[in-house]
Amino acid sequence: MPVFVSQRSLYEGRERPSKSYSWKAFLIANIVVEIPFMVVMGVLTYASYFYAVVGIPDSLTQGTVLLFCIVFFIYASTFTHMVIAGLPDETTASAVVVLLFAMSLMFCGVMQTPSALPGFWIFMYRVSPFTYWVGGMASTQLHNRQVVCSTSELAIFDPPSGQTCGQYLMKYVTAAGGQLLNPEATSDCSYCSLKVADQYLSTAGIFYSERWRNFGIMWAFIAFNVFIATIMYYLIRVKRWSSADMKESVMKLIPGKKSKGDN
Repeated sequence: MPVFVSQRSLYEGRERPSKSYSWKAFLIANIVVEIPFMVVMGVLTYASYFYAVVGIPDSLTQGTVLLFCIVFFIYASTFTHMVIAGLPDETTASAVVVLLFAMSLMFCGVMQTPSALPGFWIFMYRVSPFTYWVGGMASTQLHNRQVVCSTSELAIFDPPSGQTCGQYLMKYVTAAGGQLLNPEATSDCSYCSLKVADQYLSTAGIFYSERWRNFGIMWAFIAFNVFIATIMYYLIRVKRWSSADMKESVMKLIPGKKSKGDN
């Protein structure tokens, strides 16, 4: 943001008065020039944690997570441009960024599942970009990961006399999922309600099948950021609002009132 503000000051004090190039070229250039740096940031972020934390899965998983890392930084860059485009300085813009970032994080469905959110705030879950980014990242990295339950998370009980744990729970495990750790035992059956991480993620509305949809939605957010940045820059930094223009705009909004140009 400080770089953008300094570039904007130079453009509005030098290039725009001399008509060297239009404000559209200035804004697009400032957005596009950031993209290669954001790609590098995404690659470095991916390389710094993925193999150490996730391991070495199949190439599709590696490529998908890398793309999500890159798209996150591109989104962050365009989001910053959207906020700073019409505001006077980076101090004001940073306060707005912190507020919007915190709200996006709080309502993304991880700190609170969608079912636990108050009805009024469910719209924030749907419009938060982190809902889709976290969903894509988590579902891809944890897909088919085996769940290992601790002792305190196990349901331990005895089967009916003459039956093994597997005979007693076979139909239930097939229908409900989860895993039976000692199917041959005749006492102290140890049952874990989860078998793979996908089952847990589904409680937060995160599904592996939606990873590419989530990736596409992130690009829709990027396009939205660029669009709003353009609109805000034009309305606040380009268009000259006179008192007559403002009065005419207000008069058009009042039913039955006509401006001077109307017949």
